[in-house]
Amino acid sequence: MNILSITGPIYLTLGIGYLATQRGVFSKLDGQVLGRFVLNFGLPPMLFNALSSRDFQDVMHPRYLLAYGLGSLVSFLVGFGVWRYVKRRGLAQSGLVGLGFSGSNSGYVGYPILLQILGPAAGVGLALTMLVENFLIIPLAMGLADSEGAQHATPWQLVLESIKRMSKIPMMWAIVLGLMFSLLGWHLPEMASKTVNLFAASTAGLALFINGGALVGLRVKGMMGEVSGIALGKLVLHPLCVGAMLWLIGPMDASLQMSAMVLASMPMMGIYPLLAQRHGQEGLCASSLLVATVLSFVTINVMLWGMSQLIS
Repeated sequence: MNILSITGPIYLTLGIGYLATQRGVFSKLDGQVLGRFVLNFGLPPMLFNALSSRDFQDVMHPRYLLAYGLGSLVSFLVGFGVWRYVKRRGLAQSGLVGLGFSGSNSGYVGYPILLQILGPAAGVGLALTMLVENFLIIPLAMGLADSEGAQHATPWQLVLESIKRMSKIPMMWAIVLGLMFSLLGWHLPEMASKTVNLFAASTAGLALFINGGALVGLRVKGMMGEVSGIALGKLVLHPLCVGAMLWLIGPMDASLQMSAMVLASMPMMGIYPLLAQRHGQEGLCASSLLVATVLSFVTINVMLWGMSQLIS
């Protein structure tokens, strides 16, 4: 019941967002507008606050980046390899499946769960995880997908182009500025700090509401076999790979270990189908997102229960 008291509100909020969109209180277009608000004005202040309010040695953890990065990379390569070399699919679909195996919904679903477990410290794990996702996993997936049919660019050139695009989004600048303020011991003026806090406080509930609405209209008909494989790769293989790397790399603060395991256990990111659109794979990716989100209610609760047993 203690675990359900943490995850229950998360899935209730997802459900409310789903029903509000299904009943027409909000349209899918409204959800996209709200999603842009969270992405550009909600998550960046939250990440900045989480990093800038702590000493630099408390927010920069190379061991975490190495463990989460290697675990995500292994999970990515398994998904990519199975689809490319066993199922004989194209580079675009294989790259996107690799992303499905390793790219978590860390901001919209993972952070609200982590916030209930760790409090404000949740932002540190989220920021470090987003560095891995935005500078390793997403560029690698999109570089491989874009290389299918590309005539004048190698996959690695496309990966570098993808990294350049990711470096321009507000969340990445918020992380850089937060680390700079932490390193130099700077603090915002009171008026600016309170403004940042107001925007940061809007993030968790709104992100979940939006994510629930995004599930309206998704279908899995005719794709259940492949979709289930991608969902299980994300919900089972990814946390197992990250957990194995945490064990191999060695001692780490308990809150960071919890952050890594919780965020790796999330379903795939909400923009997963959007990233797949230009490659014609949005149906497969949207269906995988739906199945993973539904199944995650079970897998996340089991993971949290298992970790509570290990800690006790």
